[in-house]
Amino acid sequence: MVKLNKIYTRTGDKGSTLLGNGKRVDKNSLRVDAYGSVDEANASIGLSILRTNTKIKKILRLVQNDLFDLGADLCIPDKKNIKKLKITNDRVDFLEKEIDGFNKELASLNSFILPGGSESSTYLHIARTITRRAERKVVALSKKEKINSVTIIYLNRLSDLLFVLARYTNSKGKKDILWKPGKNLKK
Repeated sequence: MVKLNKIYTRTGDKGSTLLGNGKRVDKNSLRVDAYGSVDEANASIGLSILRTNTKIKKILRLVQNDLFDLGADLCIPDKKNIKKLKITNDRVDFLEKEIDGFNKELASLNSFILPGGSESSTYLHIARTITRRAERKVVALSKKEKINSVTIIYLNRLSDLLFVLARYTNSKGKKDILWKPGKNLKK
């Protein structure tokens, strides 16, 4: 368990930080950028929780814990001699089960949708786009360093879940705002 007695240490005042394996790196490294973006996604989900129903809150609280595990997974570069948290396929399975369950209650889409329709839906769309950015950062990291490949899959599926939940909170899609291609173009 983590114990935090002192919040500031001054060790990062010159732009570096420690990874979970004790290695010091610049704060703008790909790895720090990746797990920092996951942290941002987690915070946006926290905001979404304030604007949705109890059923969805419970799911998103589980997701928030998963995202901390995923951040810890990214924080420690793969080393055989270091025991670390890893996000696993069973957490992806959990997301897929939730996606399928909520999606069954939604009408099929014949158009892309615009973020909006209700306050809770809008917050979930914001969380979805931040999660997509985190996914892009983790993919960039994966091109340069070894990571647990399940982190990318988890983030991809999480953004899908947030999309489905955004539609669900829009009166099960009835309040979705459909994109009308070229609507504002002069004819």
